[in-house]
Amino acid sequence: VQLQASGGGLVQAGGSLRLSCAGSGRTFRSYAMGWFRQAPGKEREFVAAIMWIGGSSYYADSVKGRFTISRDNARNTVYLQMNSLKSEDTAVYYCAAGPNIYNIRIAFKRELYDYWGQGTQVTVSS
Repeated sequence: VQLQASGGGLVQAGGSLRLSCAGSGRTFRSYAMGWFRQAPGKEREFVAAIMWIGGSSYYADSVKGRFTISRDNARNTVYLQMNSLKSEDTAVYYCAAGPNIYNIRIAFKRELYDYWGQGTQVTVSS
């Protein structure tokens, strides 16, 4: 399984970015897909997750209402639309796939994800 994250960049506060995570090597229909982020000197934290089947989603409180996670079955790709970006959103963003997550409400647990992408840098200037 390989996950390729892309779409990061430099944006001004209040702006938007869309991250993509393309999966290959197998289908993800039984998986949950998640986005995490890690700022310098901080632990990696949960951002959002989506169940491949059904599409139910779950968000960290810090991004609720600003970020939207979605998936494209045909492209085997998960997206993270980030709007109203703030300086505190600056971090390296990682996508991950978890084959054993059956309840979206536990998808915030980092240890449940088996596969990780390489990360993409998001920098929000104030």
